[in-house]
Amino acid sequence: MSIAPKPQSALLIVGHGSTENPDSSTPYFDHADEIRRRGLFAEVHCCFWKEEPSMREALYMIDADDIYVVPDFISEGYFTQDVIPRELRITGPSTVVAGKTLHYCLPVGVHPSMTGLILRRAREVAPGLDPAQTTLIITGHGTGLNQNSTKAIRDQVDQILAAGAGYAAVLDAYMEEQPFIAEWDQLAATPNVVVVPFFISDGLHSYQDIPVLLGIEPEVGPAASQREVFRHNPHHLRGKTLFYSSAIGTERLIADVILDQVRDFDIAHRP
Repeated sequence: MSIAPKPQSALLIVGHGSTENPDSSTPYFDHADEIRRRGLFAEVHCCFWKEEPSMREALYMIDADDIYVVPDFISEGYFTQDVIPRELRITGPSTVVAGKTLHYCLPVGVHPSMTGLILRRAREVAPGLDPAQTTLIITGHGTGLNQNSTKAIRDQVDQILAAGAGYAAVLDAYMEEQPFIAEWDQLAATPNVVVVPFFISDGLHSYQDIPVLLGIEPEVGPAASQREVFRHNPHHLRGKTLFYSSAIGTERLIADVILDQVRDFDIAHRP
């Protein structure tokens, strides 16, 4: 579902970015281009924590006085609750900063419509596969620093199970905490396994670290733009057939989730 045009407002998409991976910011600019193409806002911009343009520069790029800020992040956590509010001087749902009103929306990854995108991605990467003979694993980083990152993935597992998608099992697994994605073959009892990384971009984790943990690659390789690991499905490993997708945030329809968060903000705070 789209939103009514906002010709007096700007949209600011906030991402993490990376100083190490050239592909990290690509999905954010893709999402911005898609929304810009629809002509819903006066302006659409991106800014980042680890790349240019930085968050502190963002307001100088924007002419509009009314700005929706959407974190293009997977979960609520340190960046969405501490870093972004600090850098943009946000103190509540709507904050006036330097004469501009910033409306701070929830991150894309916590929106209920993400569930449908995960199922879509799983079907695309393994077309025609019988879900009853398949385990779907949603994988993320996992960390002791912030439990919200794992909560977002567990919420998706619960929602997919509730949706009755027909998979024999739907599991969560992580790089750095149990259950470990490296043990995917022990976690799954089915002959087929589909792994969807719950990240925004095909950066260091989804393209370089997780393939090693899965056993697809013998060692960490170069960045996503230099390799084609996702085009080699399926992988026959450890007695099972494994399908590995690109990060969920690379899905073109994430642009719709960004707009969903804008619409939900208006419903909650600007009725």
